[in-house]
Amino acid sequence: MLVQVMTGLVVCVAVLAVASVYGVLHQRRSGRVRVRGRDDGKRLGAAELGEQLGERATLVQFSSAFCAPCRATRRVLGDIAGMVPGVTHVEIDAEDHLDLVRELDILKTPTVLVLDADGRVVRRATGQPRKEDVIAALGEAV
Repeated sequence: MLVQVMTGLVVCVAVLAVASVYGVLHQRRSGRVRVRGRDDGKRLGAAELGEQLGERATLVQFSSAFCAPCRATRRVLGDIAGMVPGVTHVEIDAEDHLDLVRELDILKTPTVLVLDADGRVVRRATGQPRKEDVIAALGEAV
């Protein structure tokens, strides 16, 4: 009986430890703006976005209706677009544009793509990005 209790306790502690490590790693990665190899050569234009590209860069946000981080991301990207001349923010409802979501391999909302003036994807963030990270990513696009 004591062996079963000890085994159960060890298993429980191991599961909690693994789940905690996963949670910490997931939270650190979420929202980080990074270069993604699968975006090489992909370009988006007014036809895909439903709006014109920004003169210098475009911030494309994929959102869904009940996504709380999407609302916060909308505010951050709107502030940046208003602050940096020639930068446009375009928000796309992921549910209404499933073909584009599949083509770009969007797995989570919010996902933010940073496009250069020609519509080429230069950076991608999954989750709510920090303002500083987006501004730094714009440096590469501009």
